[in-house]
Amino acid sequence: MHLQTNFSQICSSNFSTMPLVQSTHQPPFWLPNGHFQSIYPSVFRKINVAYRRERIATPDGDFLNLDWSLAAQPLPGSSLVILSHGLEGDSSRQYITGMVQHLNAHGYHCLAWNFRSCGGPPNVLPRFYHSGETTDLDWVVQNAVARGYRNIALMGFSLGGNVTLKYAGERGANICPAIKKVVVFSVPMDLLACSRNIEKPENWLYLQRFLKTLKPKVEEKAGRYPDKIDAQKYAQVRTFYDFDDIYTGPVHGFAGADDYYHRSSSMHFVKHIMVPTLIVNAKNDPLVPYRSLPIDTIAAMPNVWLDLPVAGGHCGFRPAKVQNQAYWSEQRAVAFLEK
Repeated sequence: MHLQTNFSQICSSNFSTMPLVQSTHQPPFWLPNGHFQSIYPSVFRKINVAYRRERIATPDGDFLNLDWSLAAQPLPGSSLVILSHGLEGDSSRQYITGMVQHLNAHGYHCLAWNFRSCGGPPNVLPRFYHSGETTDLDWVVQNAVARGYRNIALMGFSLGGNVTLKYAGERGANICPAIKKVVVFSVPMDLLACSRNIEKPENWLYLQRFLKTLKPKVEEKAGRYPDKIDAQKYAQVRTFYDFDDIYTGPVHGFAGADDYYHRSSSMHFVKHIMVPTLIVNAKNDPLVPYRSLPIDTIAAMPNVWLDLPVAGGHCGFRPAKVQNQAYWSEQRAVAFLEK
């Protein structure tokens, strides 16, 4: 079932009757396609958040950096949103800071956590992070619950969205009862399809940017763990598939890229999600092919909604008119959390 509606109708609708929502989000006319809609916010949008950083130890002897931003006027019950960033991102990316600012303004405390080796010094162990790694997110949730939070929403962007959906699906009916809702944006739910998609000539810029930031992390790891990681093999890396086949897979216990993609893609876990969940993916996302999404699976679920704006790009969603610095995605998230 596909429904054509607008944002105000979405906010006032009964979500339980709308597993698939095709919204009419409109970007500015001067951002004419998914590439412009993805790149413009990344380059030109500046939102500063005064985080309070906390470092916590992990059970395996490593650490995570957590960035907190508390609402000046919190909602009753101190509602908390835990935000997970995308590939080679951190808590300072505009899609995180913009969302944190908007959530704080609506009374939500925010915890934007940084994956291992992101947003600070390198982590200690040979492993770092990947699209299917959910134990760290679980540890962050446990720490939040230990602080007394009983009304938690999980939010993820791109790779962080895949981690979030996989986490919710893995736990199914046994998910922590403090987690009430899940919201994700621009999610690569089929990792193999997305890995191959970024190899297209029109996506060359994204691929090179990611591989450029991953290389020094591999070299740093190889310097400390030469018996586990061979930096010389980076010369063989031309694509994401190469990187995941040579490094991500073997370092994290997978047979290779194909095994890693199959076992980590959230499309295999979404059917087990039990909490109300909103997935937002633009049809013109240059990094996540629209047809790679498990639309039929989601359409049959009563508690997972797929919002498919025609435009928006990848973690973009700048509206034609920006009010109070808020992007459409931020308004959409709050509307879902408040229902």
